[in-house]
Parts: sequence; structure tokens; C-alpha cells
Amino acid sequence: MPRTYELDDIDRRILSLLVQDAKLPYSEIARQLHVSGGTIHSRMTRLEELGIVRGATLDLDLQKVGFGIQAFLGIFLLKSSYCDTVIAQLRTIPEVISVHFTTGSYNLFARLACRDTQHLRNVLHDLVQQIEGVERTETLISLEEVFSRAVQLEDATAPVAE
Repeated sequence: MPRTYELDDIDRRILSLLVQDAKLPYSEIARQLHVSGGTIHSRMTRLEELGIVRGATLDLDLQKVGFGIQAFLGIFLLKSSYCDTVIAQLRTIPEVISVHFTTGSYNLFARLACRDTQHLRNVLHDLVQQIEGVERTETLISLEEVFSRAVQLEDATAPVAE
């Protein structure tokens, strides 16, 4: 059973600083928040153990590394009982970079990154649409990502009340 944990002011400020810059050293976070480095380290360990922090990711410019097409894929299933097996198969396709359960028309909604339209066609036709349980798909090609941002928890520059 997952443990519940109430985030306090220091936790929120730590997370806020890391959302802005995930490479920020714990010593710098401690300096900005006027607490010890050990405090930051122990709190981050606890936040990771609780699953609140699930690691750090590298934000690549997909276009610059050869993935010029991003697409969103609405997936319709034959039956909802296929959901887990379809998700397991989608996990094996490297071009599928996220999958969401959704409300509305689609059972699942996925984001794909491909080199070009031919690559996207191959992934859809040869991989996704061949998965047992997938009835059909609808593809939306992203023309341009206007912005992407992390959730802002609060102003991390305000003084910490201890």
C-alpha cells in the first residue's frame, strides 16, 4: 500500500527549483533555501522512495536529433479487456514515447516521435495497427510544438519559514 506524505514548504521549494533546473546541485538548493545539504539529500531520498520524484529526464530537441515528426495517436480498442496487452506491446515500440488512458472517443492516446512521414507510416502500419486488440487509430501530426513546460509548484525564491 503506498505511503501518504504531505509535502511541506521546503519540499515544495526543492521541487520547484528542480523543475526549473534538474541539474541544480543539492548544495546550491540548500544555499538558496538556507538549509543544510543533508536536509536536501534526505528529503530527496524520501521523495524518491515515495514515488513523488521518479528520476530526472533529459529534454532533447527531437528535431535536432533526427526525429522531425511528432504525432499524436488516438487508439480505439476492440474491447477494453485488450488494454493491458496493447499497452505492453506499445512499450516495445521505441517510437512510442508516451501513452495515456483517456476519456472520450479513444481508449488510449499516444505520442510518437519519428524521423519522417515514411517512418511514421511504417510504425503505424507495420507495428501499432498489427497489435492484437487495436481496432483502428487516428493520427494527428504536430506541425510545431509551441511550448512545453513543467508544472510550476510555487515561487522557489521566497524565503523558507522554518
